[in-house]
Amino acid sequence: MNTIRIILKRYAFLLLLPLSGCTLFDMELQKKYDYEHKTLDPHINITARQFLETRSYESPTNLKDTVFKWMRKGLEYAEIDLAAYDKPGMTFIFLHNDAVRVWDAKAKKTTSGIFVDFPLLIVNPTTGETKTKIAEKWEDYPKEDVKNFFLYLMVQGTYNFNNIGLTTVTAQTLLPPGSKASKKSALGLLNNGTGFDQEGKMDLRIVNNDDLAPIMINDKTKNRSGGYIATNAIVHVYGSTIYPFRSAPSL
Repeated sequence: MNTIRIILKRYAFLLLLPLSGCTLFDMELQKKYDYEHKTLDPHINITARQFLETRSYESPTNLKDTVFKWMRKGLEYAEIDLAAYDKPGMTFIFLHNDAVRVWDAKAKKTTSGIFVDFPLLIVNPTTGETKTKIAEKWEDYPKEDVKNFFLYLMVQGTYNFNNIGLTTVTAQTLLPPGSKASKKSALGLLNNGTGFDQEGKMDLRIVNNDDLAPIMINDKTKNRSGGYIATNAIVHVYGSTIYPFRSAPSL
């Protein structure tokens, strides 16, 4: 402790030295400059639908920025009209491709994401034995399960850093209360065998009070980026699996 006090006293002494001269310890003093604090503008000036479409379709002018491609594929399979993302007064949870499936090119297999965390359940009709299999595409799941999953990611009301705090905020999604997942995948075994929150609600909270604090969904998944203000809604982007129920996931 004495050593620490000595160091602190010496540091304090240095701070009190006059800085008006040409040099300090034979080093030229840095010239005065004006610090300008900049905050990125969260307004994207397009609708949530346009945000989804412009970053999910490959085109001659867009060969790389297709981070929502797998999300859009899921919506199309579920037959959810993308016009749903034009609706005002909403908070939309977007899925980065990594949230759906992370492809290991070397191993030639999917290593994480929804397709891994909610594997397919394959039942042997003779023995009744159940095995799991990693999904390869949205079409491997029942269409109703995929539709309900995306409805859960559509939150009624606008929830952003201005009204989400350290204390959990519970929001209502467009998932119909009482919806249950099939037993075709592991999702149907979670949340006491229902797979989905039975009230169609989602818990949101900020993990800490730092400027870049992530928004946690259901005490399980942190956002990859968030706070996008579209012209009609708020958008948060997630890069890992979202569990569509508020209780802790367990098999």
